[in-house]
Amino acid sequence: MATKVTKIGVLTSGGDSPGMNAAIRAVVRTGIYHKMEVFGVFRGYSGLIDNDIQPMQSRSVANIIQRGGTILKTARCPEFYTPEGRKKAYDNLTRHGINGLVVIGGDGSFKGAQIFSQEYDIPCIGLPGTIDKDIAGTDFTIGFDTAVNTAVEAIDKIRDTMDAHDRLFIVEVMGRDAGYIALHSGIATGAETILIPEAKTTVEDLIGNLTEKEKRKKLVNLVVVAEGDDFGGGNEVGKLVKANLPNADVRVCILGHIQRGGSPTCLDRLIASRMGYHAVECLMEGRHNVMVGIVNNRMHYTPLTLAIKAKEKFNNEWLKIVRILAS
Repeated sequence: MATKVTKIGVLTSGGDSPGMNAAIRAVVRTGIYHKMEVFGVFRGYSGLIDNDIQPMQSRSVANIIQRGGTILKTARCPEFYTPEGRKKAYDNLTRHGINGLVVIGGDGSFKGAQIFSQEYDIPCIGLPGTIDKDIAGTDFTIGFDTAVNTAVEAIDKIRDTMDAHDRLFIVEVMGRDAGYIALHSGIATGAETILIPEAKTTVEDLIGNLTEKEKRKKLVNLVVVAEGDDFGGGNEVGKLVKANLPNADVRVCILGHIQRGGSPTCLDRLIASRMGYHAVECLMEGRHNVMVGIVNNRMHYTPLTLAIKAKEKFNNEWLKIVRILAS
């Protein structure tokens, strides 16, 4: 990997997240500033295999920083996890002369990049694009702030009808393997109970907490649950609560993919722009096969091998805060 990087490919892979377009814009314009050629790879790793690769100019990324989703599209690509698929991808990159790759996605995307880089002489830089904030080595992931603010806005509106009808609302937010959206949105909206994959909550704990509040005539209660919680998500929690608290007026709301869309917040635009800029700088400096993150407001570089193995450590103090503030 001693060859100087002169042509960069950029792709978005896995689930989309608000701010990906800002990251693409930063990679393209930083590369062009440094006299590099930049190519957009469409539909993630599928685009590498199908040769859906196009040169990008500065105007290619004009007027996209405020848009959600990704102009490069994204897709899951099982074929890339086969040696034959990766060989096709390498042949297509070679055809275009691309000798550096920026991958915007989550840990699955980074795993693919790591394997690909080990097999072929293509340095890869990862940018953490995931709404779940489930990657170690960075305080922020592109899209998390927008997703959690979308959840907060929705839950605030739900609270209005909760209060009007004295209802117990169970709101499911995204988070298959990590509960950060549930945790942050739950604290920000005053949830009485937050259920997340990182913390085990028993049926007795859940029902006991809600029963205690019922005895205190606290009829308006909010439970925020991550979709990957051990109970099985919002609908299962709703069935459980109805069975144990027959007098409660229980409603379930699943926010779903609304959390993935929408215009990215200022924070997501800023960190995506900063990470995209530093991704190109990494390739220029010979710092290869790392994920670009931000820790304590400083750029932080985590080897891809560690980024795909480690998860963000969960601080149990958050749950203590929830218990105290919801009492």
